[in-house]
Amino acid sequence: MGNPYVAGGGVTGWERGPSAARGCRDRGRAARGLQEHRDRGRDPLTGFLLQVGHEPLPPTVGRNVLGRKVLYLPGFFTYARHIVEVDGKRGLFRGLTPRLISSTLSTITRGSVKKAFPLEDMEHVSNKDDVKTSLRKVVKETSHEMMMQCVSRVVSHPLHVISMRCMVQFVGREVKYSGVFSAIGRIFKEEGILGFFVGLVPHILGDVIFLWCCNLLAHFINTYAVDDNFSQASVIRSYTKFVMGIAVSMLTYPFLLVGDLMAVNNCGLRAGLPPYAPAFTSWIHCWRYLSAQGQLFRGSSLLFRRAPMPAACFPID
Repeated sequence: MGNPYVAGGGVTGWERGPSAARGCRDRGRAARGLQEHRDRGRDPLTGFLLQVGHEPLPPTVGRNVLGRKVLYLPGFFTYARHIVEVDGKRGLFRGLTPRLISSTLSTITRGSVKKAFPLEDMEHVSNKDDVKTSLRKVVKETSHEMMMQCVSRVVSHPLHVISMRCMVQFVGREVKYSGVFSAIGRIFKEEGILGFFVGLVPHILGDVIFLWCCNLLAHFINTYAVDDNFSQASVIRSYTKFVMGIAVSMLTYPFLLVGDLMAVNNCGLRAGLPPYAPAFTSWIHCWRYLSAQGQLFRGSSLLFRRAPMPAACFPID
């Protein structure tokens, strides 16, 4: 979902005057692009099936950097070709409609919350003697961004659940969720209102951790590691959050994985039932199960996918 985690201008002391405003807007756009990459990059059918653990193609023998033979699972493009062979090119766009609606709802919600609760402008601080003031500004902006993110996540999550279930039907060749409105009726009938919010908690936790870590790390790096006397200081600072976002997104990936798996678990689809996964009682149960299997980062790599030892237990069609 469109979740621009990093608050624009959360790190102070970059520029002054009109250039400061432009810098904040530019950093906001960069942050939104990074977040869309993080949050949507797992959403296409191929990426999501890798998360679920559906491995219809056998691994191949390859060598690692040390020259040792290892088993590699098919990469993103090989998997995509398999989907096209089975479903045609349209198969790559399963769940697209609810996904677009979810992203639209997220964008509209963020805009509405921002207008209803505007963030007061604060003077930019560039003097290191005012570190406390600078940190308070970052905390205030991050708190405001967290509020917008949490509200937009809650509003758009039901459509995210529908999108996940539409995509994962590829595994069992089901047609249980064939449209947005029919899916809404089926989920409400079978699971009640809570069925629309399965997997919400780990997603929100991942959002919050990502946001705070990214903003605070960028703030401290820009404050203490980048010298104001350096001619390219503003350029370096403009990319700090982007780089921090990539690093932090790798650490918070398990929350995204657990949230997506909970969205399809025990919902009557083959991919949400054994042998793919047990019926989890909570997202913590799911986390512990994946951790015990050493698969908390399953699906995080789309190209070089080394086959873990438990991969033998995955069904091969």
